[in-house]
Amino acid sequence: MLSNEEYIRQSLELNLFFMRIMKEHAFFLEAAFSPKDQSLAQQADALRCELTTLLAETIMLADGVISPEVFSSGEIVTNFTCDAERATEFYTGIQLDTELTNMELSLDRNPAPSSLLVDQISALNQKAITAVTVLADYKSQLLQDILSCKIFTFNYPLLVRHILREAHLYLKTLHQLQTRQEVNIIEDIIAQEKFWNRQMAEHAKFIRGLLDPTEDALFDTANRYGKVFDALSEQAMTMTEQTTILPQLSSKTYKATVGLRDFKRAGTEGLIQCKIKAIIVPLLGDHVLREANHYLRLLHKFNRRLQ
Repeated sequence: MLSNEEYIRQSLELNLFFMRIMKEHAFFLEAAFSPKDQSLAQQADALRCELTTLLAETIMLADGVISPEVFSSGEIVTNFTCDAERATEFYTGIQLDTELTNMELSLDRNPAPSSLLVDQISALNQKAITAVTVLADYKSQLLQDILSCKIFTFNYPLLVRHILREAHLYLKTLHQLQTRQEVNIIEDIIAQEKFWNRQMAEHAKFIRGLLDPTEDALFDTANRYGKVFDALSEQAMTMTEQTTILPQLSSKTYKATVGLRDFKRAGTEGLIQCKIKAIIVPLLGDHVLREANHYLRLLHKFNRRLQ
C-alpha cells in the first residue's frame, strides 16, 4: 500500500502531466469543428475550461512536492510551451491561459511533501476522475459519429481514438492511486511500453500526415519513425513477465524515443519560428514533445530497475 507521501507525490505528478494533456485534447477538438458544429465546439470549450481550473488547483498543491526528476524531465512544460501557446492562440483566436505555464515553470524544485495534503489530494483526484470521465465519454461519442459520417472534423479519426486511449490510461491510474495500489514493476514496465510505443508510432504518423507535401525530408523522417515504433510496438506486445529480452527492448526503445523526441523538439521550434510548412498548430508540436519526454523518464526509470 502506498504511503501518504508517495500517494501525494504520485498523484500530483500524474495530474500535472495528464491534466494539461487532457485540456489540450479538448482544445484540439474544439478548434477542428466546422461552423455547423459550434455546439460541439462549445462543449469542448466548457471541458477545456473545467480542466484548466483543475490544473490550476493541481499547480497550487504541487509547489514543493514533485520530484526533481519529473520537474526537469520536460513532461510538465518545456521551454517552448509559452511561445507555442501564444502562437496557437494567435492562429485560432481561442484564449489559452499562459499564466498557468509560468506558474509551473516557477514551481519549487526542492520537494518536501506533507501528509497533511492527503484529503486535498484525494478530493482533487476524484474531481479529475469525474471531469476526465465526461471528456472520455465526449471523445467516444465523437469518434462514433465521425466513423458513421454524422460529423465532419479536421481531426483524423485515429487521432480521436488516440486521445481517448490516453484518457482511459489516466483514469485507470487515478483509480489505482485512489485505492493506494502498488504496481508490479515488471507488469508496469510491459504495460507502459505497450501503450507508449503505440502512441509514439501514431505521433509520427500524425506528423507525417499534417506536413505540407513539399516537406519531403521531414515527411521521410516522420515516416521512418512511424515504422520504427510500429516494430517496437509489435515486440512489446509479445512481452510477458518471464521474458528475458525486456531489458534489451527497453534500451532499444529508449534510444528510438530520444531520436523521436529530438525530431519533435526541432519540429516544435520550427513551427513557432514559421520555418515549417504544415497544418500543425505549434501547441500540438509541444504537446507530443511533452509526451515523449514523459515516456523517456519512464524508460530511464525502467532501465535502472532492470539492470
